[in-house]
Amino acid sequence: MALLQQKLLASLLVIFGISAAVSAGNGYDAAPNVTRLTDLFGHLTFNHGFTEFFGGSNIQPINNGSYANLILNKSSGSGLVSQSKYYYGFFSAAIKLPSGYTSGVVVAFYMSNADLFPHNHDEIDIELLVMRREKTGAADKYVWQWQFLVDNIPVREILYNDAISSVYPSKPMSVYATIWDGSEWATHGGKYPVDYKYAPFVVSFGEMEMDGCTFDPKKQGVSCSKGSVSSRDPVDGEEFAKLSEQQRMGMEWARKKLMFYSYCKDSSRFKVLPPECKAK
Repeated sequence: MALLQQKLLASLLVIFGISAAVSAGNGYDAAPNVTRLTDLFGHLTFNHGFTEFFGGSNIQPINNGSYANLILNKSSGSGLVSQSKYYYGFFSAAIKLPSGYTSGVVVAFYMSNADLFPHNHDEIDIELLVMRREKTGAADKYVWQWQFLVDNIPVREILYNDAISSVYPSKPMSVYATIWDGSEWATHGGKYPVDYKYAPFVVSFGEMEMDGCTFDPKKQGVSCSKGSVSSRDPVDGEEFAKLSEQQRMGMEWARKKLMFYSYCKDSSRFKVLPPECKAK
């Protein structure tokens, strides 16, 4: 048990993947070729991998649960939560964002254990939002993640070290997929709130992959049960233990071509940068 706990704290790896449709002629150089980690895992149906988080009838499974539409309207947003909790693993989804005018609408694919630890919870987020009609962006709060991938291309990696030991997630977390009204938080205090005359706002989640070390509440202390979806180990496996040279080149390309903001470089906001910004 002690060895497992040490492994979780010193070698923990969380990988999120997002697949997004990008039209040709977008003004960017072609993305570099990288290993398609998403091809190594099987897809889960939402009926077997998830349960309702909130939203009731605003959750619409499609094609026997292969995909799920989550809806935001005047009545409510909606969300799904994984049936299992994970210490670490590989988590991926293909996400089709709402179309049209979607200012204030927030789509999130994230991990959290706020239900178990409301005053000291861990959270790893990918949040996608639209500020105004002509501008899109991605927000990253509570960013303690190790590897995030978009279209299998790494966009961020943070390795554990003493500088972030106090905030490094070490407790099991659930996986969430949600859509909600973020007008106050995401649009400069409500400057561009959700306009419900354009509702309903629909996000589609599909090709879901979740595999890793699951939490067994019947066992005492830290315990780990490897999932059965894949024989791959998303921590010690050769493809996951560290970024390949090819993946590092992909991450450099993504940051150079696509990243327009990093809070780790925002000295006007932070007089002292958060500790994870200094982690190497």
